[in-house]
Amino acid sequence: MHLQKAKLRGVTLEKCNLSEVDLAEADLVRVSFKEANLNKACFQRANLERACLSDSNLMMANLDSANLKKANLTGANIYGATFKDADLTGAIMPDGEVYKPIASQIEIGKQVASLEKVISMTRKVIRTDNAPAPVGPYNQAIAASGQLLFVAGQIAIDPRLGDVVYTDDVKKQTEQVMANLEAILTAAGATFEDVVKTTVFLADMNDFAAVNAIYAKYFPENTAPARACVEVSRLPKNVLVEIECIAVISG
Repeated sequence: MHLQKAKLRGVTLEKCNLSEVDLAEADLVRVSFKEANLNKACFQRANLERACLSDSNLMMANLDSANLKKANLTGANIYGATFKDADLTGAIMPDGEVYKPIASQIEIGKQVASLEKVISMTRKVIRTDNAPAPVGPYNQAIAASGQLLFVAGQIAIDPRLGDVVYTDDVKKQTEQVMANLEAILTAAGATFEDVVKTTVFLADMNDFAAVNAIYAKYFPENTAPARACVEVSRLPKNVLVEIECIAVISG
């Protein structure tokens, strides 16, 4: 979607899917992008003064030379986003702190380095309705340390039903598990190609071959991530398989 130089001052675009939208040089003063998907969006030289970007997905977005004075970025996912020469004076950063440039940091490059430090310390909770909701004190995934994504162990719960499916079929359970993992990776702006480590938990190691056959459809042997596979005495809700993973999101 191309909206370069658009005049959208004061518009509400909350929860909209604007992935890869081109808003370069647009007038976006006081626009509300709360909880919007702005993955890979372009805001080069855009005027975002006092805009609300709280809880939005700004992964890999381009905000170079943008005016972000007093913008609200509370809880925003800014992993991989670029802010070269952006004006963040008075902006509320993802961690809730107000950005206050120090005089000596206004030199080219130093303000960006300061922002990158904030980004590297940001911890973002990933949530999606396309995967099972947590059933305890944990989250579907956590994006941390700049580009690392830690996805919680997924079991064969269909998010539409909220219950375990295919109770006696380990192959179909594995398919559901992989679908749940994919939904969470997608919500974080990642794919199976970004996964670097998995752990597979089996209720019965005799099911390894069946699970591996499904698993291999998603991870080709020549690029497959590192993996551990263990048999355990019992899994949540008595499922047959559970898989967790770690991904690295490229900037």
